[in-house]
Amino acid sequence: MSELNLLVVVGSTRPGRVGPKVAEWFVDAAKAHGGFQVSVADLAEENLPLLDEPHHPRLQNYQNDHTKRWSEKVAAADAIVFVIPEYNYGLGAAFKNALDYLHAEWNYKAASVVSYGGVSAGTRSALQLQSSAYALKLFMVPESVNIPFVHSLIQEGELKPTEIMTTAATNVLNELAKVSAALKPLR
Repeated sequence: MSELNLLVVVGSTRPGRVGPKVAEWFVDAAKAHGGFQVSVADLAEENLPLLDEPHHPRLQNYQNDHTKRWSEKVAAADAIVFVIPEYNYGLGAAFKNALDYLHAEWNYKAASVVSYGGVSAGTRSALQLQSSAYALKLFMVPESVNIPFVHSLIQEGELKPTEIMTTAATNVLNELAKVSAALKPLR
């Protein structure tokens, strides 16, 4: 069993979202990969209000239970995969809010993206994430999974991956295992 912990973050909170189906597929792939202990954080369940902590996140002086729980989940991760859609060419507000809630918990961790959407496959939101990741010392690996026309892949209530998606997921997990192991001593 691996000693590396992978946190899969479901970044959409919108009713009717497909993010949980995409995340479920990726979690299954990650468990089959065997390189990580896998946990999931669904932002719809985290229910983080808009930045309601009185102190800057870099101080880690959290007052609210929801922030303390979120902090514990992210702090326990060695690697993170963000399952995110694209809203109006960018990141969704609930997802950006969840990033901004914390600071040190993101530092020196390997991360990647499983993005989804229409023709652009959510790639513009994945690119927009880069600048926030840089500020948080979150190391985004180049490998990612980008799923165009995601709704066409939902059959009988679950995501049916293409061969390209499956290969991309394996590449993401292989790279995250290498990079997260290398970054672990920095934490």
